[in-house]
Amino acid sequence: MQFGRSYEEFEVGAVYQHWPGKTVTEYDDHLFCLLTMNHHPLHLDTHYAAGSTQFGQNVVVGNYVYSLLLGMSVPDVSGKAIANLEIESLRHVAPTFHGDTIYGETTVLDKWESTSKDDRGVVHVETIGYKQDGTVVCIFRRKVMVPKENYLEARGGEQPGRPVPVPDRNWPGRD
Repeated sequence: MQFGRSYEEFEVGAVYQHWPGKTVTEYDDHLFCLLTMNHHPLHLDTHYAAGSTQFGQNVVVGNYVYSLLLGMSVPDVSGKAIANLEIESLRHVAPTFHGDTIYGETTVLDKWESTSKDDRGVVHVETIGYKQDGTVVCIFRRKVMVPKENYLEARGGEQPGRPVPVPDRNWPGRD
């Protein structure tokens, strides 16, 4: 299974559909809010949300939706990244509610070689997140510094740092 891409593997216009989706639970939303100290009642107080908001129910905190999508994109986009350079834009365009399932996909907008180091490049991508009914809920663009093949080869290849299993009395090794 592929985990990220080298610079050479990205093509402008390519679309990566991230799989699987994630159904957002009330627990997920509340835990994220509590971990990040976002105690807004829109996210945590069902009574408040039902009677005092236009949605009539709790809305999943937007940074959780963004974080889910960013995480979903790692195997396809930034699993080999040297650095995430910039989040250029982040828009929440529709609400997500408890029980919604989020899916994501990323489009490669552009790419260019580094001007300071010849073993890497920058990839400019846009990720959209959408619910089970196709409603787009979040859109963000980012720039990611990714290695070229020669960078990976110089540092151990596809899975640098991966140990080799050592035969012993419990496992004789591969034959």
